[in-house]
Amino acid sequence: MSDTNNSEPDFFRDNIRISSSDISLDLTTIFGLLFTFTLITIAILIGQSDANFFNIPSFLIVILGTMTVTATSFSWEELQNASSVIGNSLFKKRKSSSIFARQLIDLAVLAKKRGILALASIESELKKDPHLFKSAQIVTDGYEVEDIERILAQDLDALTERHRRSASILRRAAEIAPAMGLIGTLIGLVQMLANLQDPETIGPAMAVALLTTFYGAILGTAVLSPMAAKLERNSNEEAAQRSLVMIAMSSIARQDNPRRLEMLLNTELSPSERITYFD
Repeated sequence: MSDTNNSEPDFFRDNIRISSSDISLDLTTIFGLLFTFTLITIAILIGQSDANFFNIPSFLIVILGTMTVTATSFSWEELQNASSVIGNSLFKKRKSSSIFARQLIDLAVLAKKRGILALASIESELKKDPHLFKSAQIVTDGYEVEDIERILAQDLDALTERHRRSASILRRAAEIAPAMGLIGTLIGLVQMLANLQDPETIGPAMAVALLTTFYGAILGTAVLSPMAAKLERNSNEEAAQRSLVMIAMSSIARQDNPRRLEMLLNTELSPSERITYFD
């Protein structure tokens, strides 16, 4: 095991720095939504018509109807738990998996040099990542490797299930929005047919009826479906990084050679993110 210390890279620092969990706007989501609505607005403005594309009753039927029907499909607890998770569709943590993997090997090298309890000396850094801090605590508390793997695996499963339910709420809302638009259209058609004796009202009434379908299609296709896809993507990224933590903590608890940990982490990373920590 002495070869680990001799082969320790020059850039290893006792003062390990962990990537913080600062949250910032996911600009691709923001720009995507803005660009989509900009294109729709331009198409409306350059059309050879003075039609009014804004109708409050139609808007309320689609927006409020989608919210209420979606809420009916789930429990209040599920909706509450999903509210913070759905925020990940607009916000994401800036953390590179390759940089994170290097930091995990930093921890392994420190534990190999000074013992597992040395992780407690960098507690302030570990707290920047709550999950990593919790995982390191389990290791320093002296749990068996099998217990560590079971606890972290259960935590990973809970995260995946929580995000899956949140994404299912958005998927359900994306299905409901066009249906609510159709319901609004049917309401408008009934009102139009009730006034067939006045031909001048048929055109405007039909336009208003179709607006609800228009709103429903935009809400479901341009907003809710992309948000669900973004949430699923972010969930997969977070789950992948938690899987790296589980591998690293198990390796540290076994006091494996950090070179072996590097190999194990690279098997989980994509080819473009794989690291070369040791020469």
